[in-house]
Amino acid sequence: MSGSPAMKLVQSLVERRGILMFSKTYCGFCTKVKRIFQNIGVHDAEILELDERDDGDEIQSALLQLTKQRTVPNIFIGGKHIGGCSDIEKMHANGKLISLIQAARS
Repeated sequence: MSGSPAMKLVQSLVERRGILMFSKTYCGFCTKVKRIFQNIGVHDAEILELDERDDGDEIQSALLQLTKQRTVPNIFIGGKHIGGCSDIEKMHANGKLISLIQAARS
């Protein structure tokens, strides 16, 4: 799997994108994170909707191997794996999310 096209895509995106979220269009937790991002003015997040991609299952398997997390949302900021919805909610509630995003952009 480490050399699979899906893994190479995931690794490439993580390296090149400041804010990256793997999502599914019908996922309520993904919608919560999108709303948080919108509310704090994050409009430059790269969001991959896995249910709209032919390789979505392969990407999700690559994410499981890379992060030990199969669920979405699966979020990276500044090349670091952050986790999912509850992780973003906690960071936002304790005031750490905005500073993490700002650091990823600089």
